[in-house]
Amino acid sequence: MAPRSIWKGSITFGLITIPVKIYTAVGRTARDKIDLHLLHEKDGQRIHYSRNCEKGHKDLDWDEIVKGYEYEKGKWVEITDEDLDALELESLRTIDVMTFAPYDQIDPMYFDKTYYVVPEETAVKAYRLMSEALVDEDLVGIAKVAMREREHLCALRVADNVIVLETMHWPEELREANFDELRKRPKVQDRERKMARQLIQQLAEDFDPTQFTDEYHKALKQLIRKKIKGEEIVVAEAPEEPERVVDLMEALKASVEAARRGEKPRPPQAQASRASKASKASGAETGSKRSPNGHEDLKTLTKQELEERARELDIAGRSKMDKKQLIKAIRDVA
Repeated sequence: MAPRSIWKGSITFGLITIPVKIYTAVGRTARDKIDLHLLHEKDGQRIHYSRNCEKGHKDLDWDEIVKGYEYEKGKWVEITDEDLDALELESLRTIDVMTFAPYDQIDPMYFDKTYYVVPEETAVKAYRLMSEALVDEDLVGIAKVAMREREHLCALRVADNVIVLETMHWPEELREANFDELRKRPKVQDRERKMARQLIQQLAEDFDPTQFTDEYHKALKQLIRKKIKGEEIVVAEAPEEPERVVDLMEALKASVEAARRGEKPRPPQAQASRASKASKASGAETGSKRSPNGHEDLKTLTKQELEERARELDIAGRSKMDKKQLIKAIRDVA
C-alpha cells in the first residue's frame, strides 16, 4: 500500500515552481509498531473514550464535532475548515524559499520533524535541478510551510538525492537554559582538561547509526511474547546507585585506559551487573539456540550482541573484528 501524502503544493525559488507532495519520513512500520492500550483490570477489556459535551450529550458522532477557540472562560468561537482555507497565507500551498544558508549554521535544537519531498511527475527535471544545485553549493533552503494547522519555519536539504524538509521551531519557542547549577564555574585543571580530551579522542569514530539499536523496543517485544506464552516475568533487582566520583583525575585515567583496551568505561556497579547478566544469559533464560553438542549457537547472535559478549570476556581487538572473527574469539576463550 502506497503511503499517503500529508501536504500538496509547490516549492518556489526565483521564478521556478516545482509541484510537490510531502510524506512523513520517520516512523515504524505497522508490523514493528507497538501500541499499548488501556484495559479494565477487572475484566481485561479495552477502555474506549467517548465524545461527550459538558451539557450532557454523550457518544457524539464525528460529524457533530467542530473546532473552536475559547476567547473567554466558557465562550467559544467556532473555526470551520472553510475558515482555515480562507487564511491568506502563501505557505498553505507554497513553500517559498526565502534564502539559502549553510546547514551547519543551524543549531539542531531548531529541528522538529522530517519529511520527504517528492515531485509531481511533470516536475522531476526542475526537482533534480534544485537538488543538484543545493548539493553543488553545499547549502539548504530556508522557507515557511503551513501544515497541520500551524505555520512552520523549515529547511530544505538533500539526503541521498532526495529533498528532505525539516520543520523547525520558531526562535521564541526555544527556552533558555536558566538553571542555578549552570551558573557555577568550578576551576578545571589543565591536566584534567587534557585527560578528558584524550578520553574523547579514544572513543571518537565515524558515526554509524547501524551500530545502535532500540534496546527498550526489543525488550518490550520479548516481554510481550513471554506474556502471550504465559511465561513468568521476573523483575530484576534495581541497580545500585553508582558511586560518586571522589577523584576526577583518577576516574579520567581509568576511563582512558579502558578505552585504549577497546572497552566502554563503566562504573564498578555496572560492571558487576553486566557480569551477573552474562552469567544468567548462558542458561536457558536467554532463549538463544544451542548447537547439537550443547554449546551456544553464537551464529544466531547479532554482531552487536557478539561485541557485548566479547567485551564481557575482555577480548582484545574486538572492535576491529567482523562477525566470524568475534565468534571464533569467543569460542577460543570459552
